[in-house]
Amino acid sequence: MDEQELIRGCLAGAPASFRRLVELYGGLVMSVALNILGDRQDAEDACQETFLKVFRNLGRYDGSRDFRAWLVTVACRKSLDLARKKRRRLAFAGGTLSQDPPAPAGSGRGEASSVLPSRLLEGLSPRERAVLELWAVEEMKPEEIAAAVGCSPATVRVHLFRARKKVKRLLEKGHEIVPAY
Repeated sequence: MDEQELIRGCLAGAPASFRRLVELYGGLVMSVALNILGDRQDAEDACQETFLKVFRNLGRYDGSRDFRAWLVTVACRKSLDLARKKRRRLAFAGGTLSQDPPAPAGSGRGEASSVLPSRLLEGLSPRERAVLELWAVEEMKPEEIAAAVGCSPATVRVHLFRARKKVKRLLEKGHEIVPAY
């Protein structure tokens, strides 16, 4: 069954089609969310909210656009929204936002883990993580990333530059480049 058939099945209310879409793209959505949020529980919430939003708005999906790119856009924006809400809640409660490194994530291409070592993602903002994830793991172009995260391609390049500079600084301090499995 191809992507368009699955989408038509979802629109017709077929539970098997919903299930199959989640099976096909669940790893991709989880990888994006986990690398942005850095917390498995938050990433699972983002995944659930992403698929709910996708299924609720599937009737508005433009079939001429790439479904995968549309799904990544929704996942990025949901993850960034959750990161913002978490930061606000912690600020309101007087807590501090810990910058725990993200747990290992699947790359969305059926691989067991991300090519981005989790130690190297420490200190990156959620948006920098998102841009770096989409560029390095999902191999998206700055224009595609811009559409996914909701900014201009020039801003994506700035986030990417800053993220790579921070990672380089960590590498210079002696961190090894060993992918997290």
